[in-house]
Amino acid sequence: MFISKVSLVNFRNFVNANFYFKKGINTIIGENGAGKTNLFRAIRLLLEDTSLPFAYKLTEGDFNRTLENGKWKGHWIIISVEFDDLNNEEAIQSLFIHGLGIAKKDYVKKASYNLFFRPKADIRKKLSELEEGDTASMETLLADITIQDNYETFFTGKSTVDFTDPDVYKELVGDFNNVIFPSTIDSSLFGAKIPHQLSVAKEVSFTFIQALRDVVSDFHNNRTNPLLALLKYKSGEIKEKDYEPINKLVKSLNESIEALPDVQHIRADIKSTIQDAVGLTYSPSSLSIRSSVPKEPDKLLQSLKLFIGEPGEGHEGGINELSLGGANLIFLTLKLLEFKYRKSKDSFANFLIIEEPEAHIHNHIQKTLFDKLDYEDTQIIYSTHSTQISEVSNVENINILVKKFNYAEAYQPSTGLQPENIEEIQRYLDAVRTNLLFAKGVILVEGDAEEILIPVMIKKAFGINLDELGISLINIRSTGFENVAQLFHDDRIRRKCAILTDLDDAICDTSEVVADSDAIKKYKKKVEGSKVKGLARKAKLDAFQAGNDWVKAFYAKYTFEVDFITEGNAWEVKKLIDTVYVDPPTRVLAESEIDNASVAVYGKRVLTMAKQEGKGWFAIMLGKHISYKTVVPGYILEAIFFAKELYSRDMIADMINYRIKMNLEDNNLLDFTGCRSELLRYRAGEINLEDLIFDFDLVIPNDQVFSLIEKFK
Repeated sequence: MFISKVSLVNFRNFVNANFYFKKGINTIIGENGAGKTNLFRAIRLLLEDTSLPFAYKLTEGDFNRTLENGKWKGHWIIISVEFDDLNNEEAIQSLFIHGLGIAKKDYVKKASYNLFFRPKADIRKKLSELEEGDTASMETLLADITIQDNYETFFTGKSTVDFTDPDVYKELVGDFNNVIFPSTIDSSLFGAKIPHQLSVAKEVSFTFIQALRDVVSDFHNNRTNPLLALLKYKSGEIKEKDYEPINKLVKSLNESIEALPDVQHIRADIKSTIQDAVGLTYSPSSLSIRSSVPKEPDKLLQSLKLFIGEPGEGHEGGINELSLGGANLIFLTLKLLEFKYRKSKDSFANFLIIEEPEAHIHNHIQKTLFDKLDYEDTQIIYSTHSTQISEVSNVENINILVKKFNYAEAYQPSTGLQPENIEEIQRYLDAVRTNLLFAKGVILVEGDAEEILIPVMIKKAFGINLDELGISLINIRSTGFENVAQLFHDDRIRRKCAILTDLDDAICDTSEVVADSDAIKKYKKKVEGSKVKGLARKAKLDAFQAGNDWVKAFYAKYTFEVDFITEGNAWEVKKLIDTVYVDPPTRVLAESEIDNASVAVYGKRVLTMAKQEGKGWFAIMLGKHISYKTVVPGYILEAIFFAKELYSRDMIADMINYRIKMNLEDNNLLDFTGCRSELLRYRAGEINLEDLIFDFDLVIPNDQVFSLIEKFK
């Protein structure tokens, strides 16, 4: 038995989201604030016995923020967990056939368990009696609703619908826009009531390991100390006769401490001082000083502490002496052992939920630990920020959480793909790591030059790096973009993916003439062949991206190096001539060719230089000479603006302000007074971007700032 699906409606930062899980290990990835903890909280409310009481204490703050300012009134919070692969053991079937299961054939194989946080029956009845379209009466009725007086928590099983479907929600809860509310609930669709005594939480082994924040303090707290939890678990199994010798020793120790002369003297002094102060009438009838070393097994266990030595060290110290990583690793290990103890008990299913386990743990330990984290008959779900952990995750078992304004969405990257496609993606993710799954936008490039130089150019030109934009730049090291780009789709990851590649158009006339030498003929054939391949690549990518708004290809007309000069960046390339060439005449020739207006001349020269040094090394060399004056090729800018959907006014203003700063450093005679004044008005939302053009045109008429303004308009 395992959790196959979790549906959340109006719960915290989820308006409506579905999570799909498989047997074994499952991974939840997402940025801070995306809702990983909220998802686990929802699961715990249904399946963790200690969290069940909190299911009856939901508050206004548990509603999604789209329902702020009283809009939550009348709405429901729905948490639904679906189970699959129930076996036909009598104990399991007796629970689910009567409570949660959906019977098909001779036994229950699937089941659902739902939490409804909803208005009480009297409110639902009054809503159902409203006239259709009577918004005023509905608002009057809802105005006086409070969580404390008018809401209830209700559990159901055997539901057969997708609660995240807006039409299903209207049928169950009501249509607030048209004021249409149901008078009855179809239990065959939405589930029948589950009695408290049939709680699944009481029948499964469920362990939650919270995010590792301050484990040292947890070890000092008897309530959260994982060692104490293990000891208490085992103390119930230790026979009473095994404690008898310890009890005798503790009793003897206490008596010996109490009999110490100093202790007896202090006792006598206290007694006489009280009598001197208040007299015999009001003095205590008896007074003693006793040793309180506990003899009860559970209290005695609290005195036990864990002492550990760091790897490669002979010293053994307390938890507080360990590094953060060492302490976290020990904490995690003890919680895993606690889970093993729980798992040893008879239960229908075993669930292990781990929240962000990577804190302060070395990359190699992360990969090793979670590559081995696999317990038989146990479903494991963990959340992570770590590309090291997600790298060893199966792409079919990943759910991706993505933040939106006031809510989050859940994506499953393998949905709808054939097994061979999933295998391709898994192979590529292992090669390029999984940071593209964490990104707000992705740019795929074909080679080292783009991977090295694009981040440098953006940082130097606009004062912002790709990480700040939330963009992952992934070097595919080929033109096989489709294998990775297929991840980005309406059915999978709804994030923008830009493909940057070369069109490889001919940089010269490839028509052969009689006077051509064999070398020239060979060169022309090579140029023509590249052009043909480039056109075929474009046709293939155009067909691939057709109908998919999440993927778009952007092309260098020739190649990256050639287009770099075409944009007006000859100066940067000329700075490398003395490094690339030793012979003075060749240096002079190379410089004149780079300055030549014909792409046939400067294009051939820069490609020759790049080939001689190696494209990657040539890019590293070129990167040293990139400055704010370097012009970012247009197709690269278009790809970046496509990959990141939203830019705040402040971010745009910061980039424009950076252009002002760099121009002033180069020429402090420039007067940006008017530009800065208008930029402040733009930042405050008083004017639009196009209103900035006039002032900047007066001061820096040919600056890249206009490329920014034009793109953002």
